Amino acid sequence: MEHSANERIKLHGFNNLTKSLSFNMYDICYTETKKEREAYIEYIDEQYNAERLTDILNNVSNLIGAHVLNIAKQDYVPQGASVTLLISEGPVVEVPEAQLDESPGPLPESVVMQLDKSHITVHTYPEYHPNEGISTFRADIDVSTCGEISPLKALHYLIHSFDTDIMTIDYRVRGFTRDIHGKKLFIDHDINSIQNYIPDNMKELYDMIDVNVYQEHIFHTKCKLKKFDLNNYLFGHTKEELSPEQTRQITARLKTEMDEIFYGKNITVDE
Repeated sequence: MEHSANERIKLHGFNNLTKSLSFNMYDICYTETKKEREAYIEYIDEQYNAERLTDILNNVSNLIGAHVLNIAKQDYVPQGASVTLLISEGPVVEVPEAQLDESPGPLPESVVMQLDKSHITVHTYPEYHPNEGISTFRADIDVSTCGEISPLKALHYLIHSFDTDIMTIDYRVRGFTRDIHGKKLFIDHDINSIQNYIPDNMKELYDMIDVNVYQEHIFHTKCKLKKFDLNNYLFGHTKEELSPEQTRQITARLKTEMDEIFYGKNITVDE
């Protein structure tokens, strides 16, 4: 690392570093019939419509102390939604040192950070398998900031806002800023892993894999829910209604779907 997070470096001009957080989540469900699949998609579109997504992004904006300059939102036909917020620096004059460390951020109760020339976006992608009864909902959220603070401080709240089976999280710092002597700084805070920005009680729920390229300031974490309760994945049914063979087959399909998303490859399963 180029310096300790506790050191307040004096910069020449504005902090021009761009810090980008990409939060990608999946919800997975078993929907046996076409009617159930359509009902699931309708439920997801209602649960995560453009209005609610706008509320979530507004809370993210408040968490990082930003002013919302413009909001563009759209519910799509037949499914899905998108929201984009253009944001600018908020009223906080100096970033508290406690917010520069490598630790989880707060839920939306107070304004603690600042940024400028930044944006927050979300896009949703409900879909289903044509013949195997698997339906999925994916949401992609991007938070891009310029300035001293990392958008990773919004990660705790984002995880808290979605029912998530699989998470893929990417963080990258781009560009450079200069200290008062003209020396380039390509990162202005310590970071060992994205996992350090996730609260311990949440990390206990997931299996996690890190892939980090420290010299390029690129960080990647994948998370898959550990506990599997079939009742949480059945839409309109309970596992008590299923035969042992149905339970085995449906469980295998759901776990394969989760593994394929988590590992990023198709898996052949013998029935």
